[in-house]
Amino acid sequence: MKHEFPADFLWGHATSSYQIEGAHDLDGRQPSIWDRFCETDGKIEDKSDGRIACDHYHRWASDLDVIKNLNAQAYRFSVAWPRVVPTGTGPLNAEGLAFYDRLVDGLLERGIEPCVTLYHWDLPQILQERGGWPERFIVDAFNDYTEHVVKGLGDRVNMWITHNEPWCASVLGYENGEHAPGVQDVYQAMKAAHHLLLSHGTATEIIRGHVPDAKVGITLNLCPAYSASPSTADEKATRFFDGTFNRWFMDPLYKGSYPQDVIEERHRLGQISEPTLDYVLDGDLKTIATPTDFLGINYYSRAIIRDHSIPESENEKRTLHDPPKAELTDMGWEVYPEGLYDLMMRVHQDYAPASVYITENGAAFPDQIEPDGTIRDAHRQQYFESHLAQLHRAIASGVPLDGYFAWSLMDNFEWAFGYTKRFGVVRVDYDTQKRTIKNSGKWLRDVYSNNGF
Repeated sequence: MKHEFPADFLWGHATSSYQIEGAHDLDGRQPSIWDRFCETDGKIEDKSDGRIACDHYHRWASDLDVIKNLNAQAYRFSVAWPRVVPTGTGPLNAEGLAFYDRLVDGLLERGIEPCVTLYHWDLPQILQERGGWPERFIVDAFNDYTEHVVKGLGDRVNMWITHNEPWCASVLGYENGEHAPGVQDVYQAMKAAHHLLLSHGTATEIIRGHVPDAKVGITLNLCPAYSASPSTADEKATRFFDGTFNRWFMDPLYKGSYPQDVIEERHRLGQISEPTLDYVLDGDLKTIATPTDFLGINYYSRAIIRDHSIPESENEKRTLHDPPKAELTDMGWEVYPEGLYDLMMRVHQDYAPASVYITENGAAFPDQIEPDGTIRDAHRQQYFESHLAQLHRAIASGVPLDGYFAWSLMDNFEWAFGYTKRFGVVRVDYDTQKRTIKNSGKWLRDVYSNNGF
């Protein structure tokens, strides 16, 4: 079957600053929460950090040549807040912004559209010491940072993403502590999520004030949830998961409200003292719901939910919907491309964003390196092919999908997993920093060239 995409479909690759840049203390950059988190024993699987990472700070020009070689039309990257405004608030660090000046100019010289993400989790540590995202001052700090970046790059950058995956930044960072800054407090996570969304709304207006024709959006990691069985308990647990993971972010952005059923359930569980959100001030929800030009969606897998409060003996009696022999990625995530179609249709029908981009999609697998240096990553190639087929199906079903960014351009620092997981379509030898395009990257290159497969 021929999968041909719309003529103006945008094909690209994606990365983030802390995962690839390195140069952690050069040209005025100060520590981020991830620098501090990596110094804490037991937080990173291989005890590594992002001090060097892929050394992209020095190798950016050759890396852009690789992107050009891959026939990408666009490149999504993030700006490091502690590089541009090392003190968190206040004056611009011109040397830090100059790196992104060079990067943007280099992309445009190669005919590649830059797509800038303002926040991909590397909060300046100095701001975390004042409370970080759970504290309301952070919105003004993000506004100031946004102003610096947009003033510096807005004459050449038209596509902007305010935040990447606020669920991860709030829940993984402030609720279960798996990510920086490592806090474990549900209420702090809820406040963090609100301020992330609020700063998205305020930043959207700032971007448009400087770049009137800008395309502005936010990227959410969304996860379709399927009940493990038709039981009432499992269905209720599934709705709560969907409410905290998906609707908690989609509803305020597109409906101007937080889901009341989730608030009530959090109160019942004792996660909040009252069935109200005292940190939400008048006007906040209107600001969060500021219209955007597109929604970015990151998709990797689905969730199958069961109520674990039910005794195990009763669990065994329930019919599970788990596939008998699911393929798992190196992250332990099920490969379930149909979930991407289901997700796209649900977002289209329930929220109707005017435009959607897949801003991340990909898989970690161990690489198979042949004696001649060829990297035959067939599983990763199959992952891309099956998921793109579902996106083609979604477009045919009326979803306004306008582009796709593969995750990731290159192997990199995979957060709490360190360098143990490889998502890249380009292999990085961390000892020599040699880049090698994998077979999956070559396959995507053909897809991008032919606008389909």
